[in-house]
Amino acid sequence: MQDRQLVLATDKDLKRCPTDQGAKDTVVTDDPVPDDTEPVGDPISSRPDFSQTETRMAILGHPLHAMSVAFPVALTFCAFGADIFYWWSGDQRWAWAALWATGTAFLFGLLAGATGTLELLLVPGIRIHAAAWTHFVIAVMLLSLLGLNWGWRLTGYEVAILPWGLLLSGFSVLVVIATGWHGGKLVFDYRLGTSNGK
Repeated sequence: MQDRQLVLATDKDLKRCPTDQGAKDTVVTDDPVPDDTEPVGDPISSRPDFSQTETRMAILGHPLHAMSVAFPVALTFCAFGADIFYWWSGDQRWAWAALWATGTAFLFGLLAGATGTLELLLVPGIRIHAAAWTHFVIAVMLLSLLGLNWGWRLTGYEVAILPWGLLLSGFSVLVVIATGWHGGKLVFDYRLGTSNGK
C-alpha cells in the first residue's frame, strides 16, 4: 500500500473528488512520499554538549549536591513534625526543636543550593534540560520559604507556630516533595550529574 500525500496542483492536474465543493488548489495523488527526507529530530539532543552531564562538584566522585541535599529535606520534615507535636502537646521543647530544625534546614539548604547552582552553571548537559531549570526554580522557592519560616520564629519561637509557622512548615514539606521529585527525575530519568564510568 502506497503512502498518500496532499500536494498543490494546477487546474489541468487536478483530480476532483465527488464531494469536493470548489477546492481548486489541493489534490490527493497516488505518488509515494519520497524516501530522501530526514526524520525530524530533537534539536537539543543533537547538540555536542548534550551528553556532558558528569558532575563537576564532587569529592572523590561523590556529587556534593546529592550529599548535601539530604539535610534540608530531612530537617524540613522534622520542623513540620515538631510543629505538629507542639500543636498537640503544647510542650515548649517542640517549639524549640522546630526553631532549630527550620534554621538548620535553611543553612544546609543554602549549601545544597550553592552546589546545585554551580552544577547547573558549570555542566552544559545539565543547563540544556528544562527540567533542571524547573528543579532550580522550585528549590529557590523552598529556600525562600525556609528562610521566611526561620525568620518568623526568631521573633518568638513559641507564639510563631500557630497558625503561620505550622502553615509555612506544611507548605515547605509540599515544596520539598515537588523539588525532590524533579531532582530525582534529573538523576534517574536523564542520568544528570552521574559518573560516566571513567
